[in-house]
Amino acid sequence: MFDDYFGAQSFEDEGDFIPLISIEEEDEKTIQEIYSDILPILALKNTVLFPGIVIPITVGRDKSIKAINRAYEKDRIIAVVSQRDSKIENPNPGELYQVGTIARIIKLIRMPDGTTTAILQGRKRFRIQSMVKEDPYMEGIVSIISYEEASQKMEFEALIASIIDKAGQIIELSPNIPSEAIVMLRNINSQSFLLNFIASNLGVKVHQKQHILEVNNLHEKAKIVYKQMDGELQLLELKDQIESKVRTDIEKQQRDYFLSQQLKTIQEELGQNPQEEEVRTLAERAKKKKWTKAVGETFEKELGKLQRMNPQVAEYSIQVNYLDLLLELPWDQYTEDNFDLRKVKKVLDKDHYGLEKVKERILEHLAVLKLKGDMKAPILCLVGPPGVGKTSLGKSIANALDRKFVRMSLGGLHDESEIRGHRKTYIGAMPGRIIQSIKKAGSSNPVFILDEIDKVGKDFRGDPSSALLEVLDPEQNSTFHDNYLELEYDLSKVMFVATANSLATIQPALLDRMEIIEISGYSTEEKVEIAKRHLIPLQRDEHGLKASHIKIPVKTVRKAIEEYTRESGVRSLNHRIAGIMRGVAKRVAMDEVSNIVVNPEDLRGYLGPSRHSNDVYQKALTPGVAVGLAWTQVGGDILFIEVSLNKGKGMLTMTGNLGDVMKESATTALSYIKAHCEELGIDVELFSQRDIHLHVPQGAIPKDGPSAGITMLTAITSAFTGRPLKPYLAMTGEITLRGKVLPVGGIKEKILAAKRAGLRQIILCKENEKHVEDIQPSYIEGMTFHYVTEMSEVLKLALRA
Repeated sequence: MFDDYFGAQSFEDEGDFIPLISIEEEDEKTIQEIYSDILPILALKNTVLFPGIVIPITVGRDKSIKAINRAYEKDRIIAVVSQRDSKIENPNPGELYQVGTIARIIKLIRMPDGTTTAILQGRKRFRIQSMVKEDPYMEGIVSIISYEEASQKMEFEALIASIIDKAGQIIELSPNIPSEAIVMLRNINSQSFLLNFIASNLGVKVHQKQHILEVNNLHEKAKIVYKQMDGELQLLELKDQIESKVRTDIEKQQRDYFLSQQLKTIQEELGQNPQEEEVRTLAERAKKKKWTKAVGETFEKELGKLQRMNPQVAEYSIQVNYLDLLLELPWDQYTEDNFDLRKVKKVLDKDHYGLEKVKERILEHLAVLKLKGDMKAPILCLVGPPGVGKTSLGKSIANALDRKFVRMSLGGLHDESEIRGHRKTYIGAMPGRIIQSIKKAGSSNPVFILDEIDKVGKDFRGDPSSALLEVLDPEQNSTFHDNYLELEYDLSKVMFVATANSLATIQPALLDRMEIIEISGYSTEEKVEIAKRHLIPLQRDEHGLKASHIKIPVKTVRKAIEEYTRESGVRSLNHRIAGIMRGVAKRVAMDEVSNIVVNPEDLRGYLGPSRHSNDVYQKALTPGVAVGLAWTQVGGDILFIEVSLNKGKGMLTMTGNLGDVMKESATTALSYIKAHCEELGIDVELFSQRDIHLHVPQGAIPKDGPSAGITMLTAITSAFTGRPLKPYLAMTGEITLRGKVLPVGGIKEKILAAKRAGLRQIILCKENEKHVEDIQPSYIEGMTFHYVTEMSEVLKLALRA
């Protein structure tokens, strides 16, 4: 608003104008002039003339020149209206607004180029009643329009005052308007003239100005003007904020530059140069490094680039970071391994109970390394349920070998750059986590744990498991290439130990590069030993207790394992022991007791009611119910197979969130029973007269796999024959249509789950016998195993007579 308030320029034709204030302020209402009913009409292209306002216009169109000349010769009065569309050169009456302003031609100046400049002063508003003629200029019958007075005088007066105040704010924010303009505005006495003057200076479109001109009620006109001014003020404030911010930023840059130049000059006078000092420090550090010729040449080359760089540019810090990385990486730096095998075995046994296969493999590697002197490190993959100590075993291995320890979690990793790094050309580029971890370790032969390798993701950013192929291949990792480092790094001496809960989600090519060591779940006896040796002392120390404060007998630990946990590992058991320690610590801190023996009957007070019971597996089962063994990612588990018969047409319904393989096992079992119904003593008519409903409880948990085949066969046969199963009996095995029983996996976990549940007899495939022999005899003491090859043998062993 008011951007060109004081000034004058000419615009071609009846175009933009610079509104000026009248020399003698006149209220439109007080003007007593008498005008002819028929007046020449002048069309304006890009503006609206308001009463009381003086504007200069350059007239160029033929009709307009004739209208101006005719009016000037007669009485100097002309009717001025605005065009609806400024692009139209010769508008007809329908293309003009109907409301305009009668103007007095104050001055008419004929220019040398043939155009005419007219200075017009708005007088009163009018409406075109009809057009008298269009040639040689437009002429029409007009009628004067009067204002409606504001009904609410006080509110109107307040609104006018607000308009003046807002105009003052706008003038303050507008650099092209002199501050004296606000004084002039405050001295305008006519409210209608004030509104017209401000409206004519608003930076809004023609149709918005025309709307203000046409409003008859002064109060409404004031509201519209105020609203438009408010919009302009907001725009000016925003513009001022932006300009101020930009100005501040430029001033800060100039100040920083000036200070840096001053500092540079001072340092030069004192004989100091930070850049040279930094380069010299890097060069001195490089002299102490024992690296290959290729690395040395690369460092010298990059250091030369740094010397030629301006320290002010962004690339300077990137170059310094890269050179720092080269210097901090442990090129050809190795820790010395502990070759005292007995000591290594002692450390491993002290830290972890059981896990004999893993310990044996570590000792074998050390033995070969001791004899040969140089050997590529093995790449192990520890697979087992949660809580069995896979990750902590890595730290124990590092302690036993006197090596540095590094752990990198791969769970949820999606970006390939996390492994191989980003190229230096990217903003914020960094080396991959492999190189970062080696730098952190400070040696090139640490024990490197790749945790949760089975949970690596894959999306549009790349496949990290494919990037790991190079890392975990002994034939390739001696020349590992990181995108940021851009040099080959030898990872062949690093002992990689990956951990996983399942092999199913690991890429086959990656799986092929690792040596798989399966870690089964712990038996109750193993858990008791782990609790005694590790968990109880650890939790006692963490809760500030002494050995004299608390004693937990073996029978209490056994009850906690059997009734408060149901897991393959010992993580939940650790939480339960921590719960006991908290309760004891509270009583000791309150001076209630000085030493406590936690007996089995005291567990309810510390841990609440027991969470698991074995009674459900030991009760006599009704016909149609069988107990199966299942393997899950958290270890072995027990599941019931329930079958009921209802009147129907022989339909088989299966519920319990079963997978396709499990459903196929049920169908196979039913087909076998139908084919051998006479041998089993089942009336063939029953199959067409009864519907069969097979259900596996815990329907919220998805279940799949073939190992429940013989359990389903036994449950369906039991339902049709009415013969219940023997107590304390569980089974697992796959079935075929030929009546064969096939082996299944996860035998140790399943048997340990059966042992925990108090089951005494297990039916297995004959080929699974070798897996049972791998289990320590003390863990399965009191259990009987029946090995079968035919489905008929299963039914003879399982069903009561």
